[in-house]
Amino acid sequence: MQEQSLSRRSLLTGAVASAAGAGLAAAGSAAAATGARPSAPVQPGGRAGNFLTVADGTVIHYKDWGSGQPVVFSHGWPLQGDAWEDQMFFLASHGYRVIAHDRRGHGLSSQPWSGNDMDTYADDLAALIRHLGLKKAVLVGHSTGGGEVTRYLARHGSARVAKAVLVGAVPPQMLKSPGNPNGLPMEVFDGIRKGVLGDRAQFFMDLTLPFYGYNRPGAKLSEGVRDTFRAQGMQCGIKNAYDCIKQFSETDFTADLKKIDVPTLIVHGDDDQIVPIDASARAAAKLVKNASLLVYEGAPHGLPTTHKQRLNQDLLAFIQV
Repeated sequence: MQEQSLSRRSLLTGAVASAAGAGLAAAGSAAAATGARPSAPVQPGGRAGNFLTVADGTVIHYKDWGSGQPVVFSHGWPLQGDAWEDQMFFLASHGYRVIAHDRRGHGLSSQPWSGNDMDTYADDLAALIRHLGLKKAVLVGHSTGGGEVTRYLARHGSARVAKAVLVGAVPPQMLKSPGNPNGLPMEVFDGIRKGVLGDRAQFFMDLTLPFYGYNRPGAKLSEGVRDTFRAQGMQCGIKNAYDCIKQFSETDFTADLKKIDVPTLIVHGDDDQIVPIDASARAAAKLVKNASLLVYEGAPHGLPTTHKQRLNQDLLAFIQV
């Protein structure tokens, strides 16, 4: 009886393996016929999706949809690539290849103890762009992601880049100093650090109010958006979230902005309570050689969500020019 059971099990295993092999072969043939990028089969215990291991062993997760000219998105703190889903869906539906990665320590990327600095963020982005063989890419960065894009262009050049877009971005510098009188005092960022270490789940939920302008009279508050923000924030490693605060607040991008040599669209809300417009977009627009400043009246920091239809159309128009 035992030999018979083992024999049946072997036959069933062989049949399943054959069917799986045939299915994979058919999928590969279909992908080749359509020009699609086939997904690698997931091994037991493995992870589905796209992952890239960079120089220090950190694993970077990314999404890669559609075909056409590539548009690469860099997200804000403490979010992940999914924060760009509205823009990605829209542009992929209009004939573009859209790519968004989770910054190291964020989302589905691994959470290294070290390397949580702006140079390494930019190097990770460069590794992804090389890995995918991208050319004539449009780089789009929101908030901290805008700093990442700026540092990438200064550090790695524009050989693979056609245009750049900075949305609610932190450059030139957020921290107040004698040379940056419109910046925010260190006490603001110390408060963020305290919130992250004290009760970050509640801190992230509270942060959604000024982030999306939900604390303004007449604002249409979405509890779903607030829950999503907190959920994404809680996927970010606490050490990575903590380290990133220094990077987005204290990094001086003045020299980086002067090195940008591609057409650049700067989009910012004039009611941004997180990254005030005077110390960021209005100052950055004076430093980038070929920059256009587009101010959204009354828009908050989280305008890729609150003003997604307008931003989608503005991105499409800028890319098509």
